[in-house]
Amino acid sequence: MKVIGLAGWSGAGKTTLLTRLIPCFNAQGLRVSVVKHAHHQFDVDVPGKDSWRHREAGAAEVLVSSANRWALMHELRGAPELRLPELLGKLSAVDLVIVEGFKRDPHRKLEVHRAANEKPLLFPNDPGIVGILADVAVETQLPTVHLDDIPAAAALLLRVAMPVEEAVTKSAAMR
Repeated sequence: MKVIGLAGWSGAGKTTLLTRLIPCFNAQGLRVSVVKHAHHQFDVDVPGKDSWRHREAGAAEVLVSSANRWALMHELRGAPELRLPELLGKLSAVDLVIVEGFKRDPHRKLEVHRAANEKPLLFPNDPGIVGILADVAVETQLPTVHLDDIPAAAALLLRVAMPVEEAVTKSAAMR
């Protein structure tokens, strides 16, 4: 199992890029999972539905299952937020895990940059960034791929992804 992150400012197109990359990887016969960091009060449940009511009543975990999918919601109830290595340990084995967010963690990342955002590039200040996916030419020694070149972007992700064990070890060393 390998892991690679996508880093970039809000609005750079990370999620859009992911929705284009995942089918490309699937077509290659690869299984892909995504870990996305969200802000404090996100919700995956619909207010008023049974699972929401169970969680709101104080359940530590609520697992919802159907013939099509299952989802596990775990309420921290004041406990510290899990770090990326702990979250990676909760995933089923796949070929590639793509991490969106967790920009302070030491796993390898590709920067997603969109010129229209008018934001500075992150790579000069983040040693974890090992490549750039952008809609403009970027002057750097790092490998660069145009955001719309999905096969080349997919190849770059696979080339620079690191084993999950290495990402976990690097993160543990940061503590």
